[in-house]
Amino acid sequence: MKTDKPSRRKKPSAAGIVCSEWAALPTAAGPWRIFAFRERAERRSANAHVALVCGDIAGKARIPVRIHSECLTGDAFGSKKCDCGPQLKLAMRLIRRIGRGMVIYLRQEGRGIGIFDKVRAYHLQDQGADTVEANRLLGLPVDARDYRAAADLLRLLDIRSVRLLTNNPDKIKYLRRAGIRVSERLPLITRPTKENRGYLRTKKSRLRHAL
Repeated sequence: MKTDKPSRRKKPSAAGIVCSEWAALPTAAGPWRIFAFRERAERRSANAHVALVCGDIAGKARIPVRIHSECLTGDAFGSKKCDCGPQLKLAMRLIRRIGRGMVIYLRQEGRGIGIFDKVRAYHLQDQGADTVEANRLLGLPVDARDYRAAADLLRLLDIRSVRLLTNNPDKIKYLRRAGIRVSERLPLITRPTKENRGYLRTKKSRLRHAL
């Protein structure tokens, strides 16, 4: 496995995104390289996204990739209402074990509705609505995410094919429509909790996640 020392090459850019310089990021899951990237001004999202890279991936095939949508409550605060935080940690451990790969962390909180509306949806879930019903009661999309920036980044790094760490079939379909070859799906199965069993059932029955 090649070193995780950051490259000092000129920062890359592509038609849809602009990237920062690399930097070293030591974590509980081992050493990574980190860089930020943002969509250009004419694109829908003004958010800056983040990618974590392990090993040598540019120009390679069958790279393990986790496309993870931001979940402040789960990733940062350890919420048990979802499985987002455990999935992220599991993906990072698996990639480090394999020895190379990437986590693309997209700033699309609450399946794309943002933290303000996510908390509003949480309130409705406390009253008995599931995640799909809560969004619909608020007049919001069930899932407003897109993965265009992730596809642009994969093209920029000339990654020829990916092994996608996901349970979500929509991510696979989106990447393939964007011209990214998905050679394999690697499941991310975490231990359910009493607080997230209903959430996981909704993912499986209404959003067709492979759980």
